[in-house]
Amino acid sequence: MNAILSPSAAREKALQALGQLPPFSPVLAKLMATLAREDVMLTELADWIEKDAVLAGNVLRIVNSAAYGRSASVSSVRQAIAILGTVKLRNIVLAMQVARMLTQLKLPKGWSDSRFNLHATATALMADLLAQYLPIDYAEGAFIAGLMHDIGKLMFAVGLPESYAQVCEMQKQTGRAAVECEYELLGITHPELSLAVLEKWQLPIPVRSAVRYHHNPDADSSAPGLMALSRAIQLADHAVNQFGIGLFPPDGELEDPSPLLEACGLGDRTPRVIESFKKDFEALKSSF
Repeated sequence: MNAILSPSAAREKALQALGQLPPFSPVLAKLMATLAREDVMLTELADWIEKDAVLAGNVLRIVNSAAYGRSASVSSVRQAIAILGTVKLRNIVLAMQVARMLTQLKLPKGWSDSRFNLHATATALMADLLAQYLPIDYAEGAFIAGLMHDIGKLMFAVGLPESYAQVCEMQKQTGRAAVECEYELLGITHPELSLAVLEKWQLPIPVRSAVRYHHNPDADSSAPGLMALSRAIQLADHAVNQFGIGLFPPDGELEDPSPLLEACGLGDRTPRVIESFKKDFEALKSSF
């Protein structure tokens, strides 16, 4: 076993792990570039997807899945986009492309790519739904912020596998928050490390802020008068954990997220949001 690192050394090594991130694929680079735009043209999105046979096949499999209950088979990418909409399908493709890229990283034994990607995608889907029903600042960034909110944990697993295992054990044994254990043992938290990733990738500033403060949205002053995007990510993160879609298998009885979602302002729209979430998650989950 490696010697325990000092917090300052652990912090430096965690940041060095950013250098191990693989480059974007051409499709992912184009998708990331669209995040700063208000619209995406159906034709250009279809062109990007059709140039990747594996990606196109996955898109058609998702839109034809039982979750969407279509009576007739969808046989073209353009038809799939017309049915689901450009933004929704862009988000689906974004989630699949990010997951594909991150599988290229060398990860420690015991780390589950599948659970990480499922949690990230579930949080993104729920955050996007909240942004459709609540007055959230920079609602268009909800999906990508949810998708990236825990990428700092992945960087810990890549750069500091032994130390991060100690963080997870401390969290399990003490019941303390992950960010508290991370800061005590590593000198840096996963939201800070996630922020460093998003800065490297030059994602929109509101998305960076949401990810940085998703464990402490009261410190986020970016959206006076509206619900800060960081609070929406926190709510989505908590809700999907209550569904049992976490980085680690649930160790107790699952909670019903309905009271949490009702209290955040959804009220009687909560069942509709949960139904939409379950349908979209069911369609996507087999991709990870």
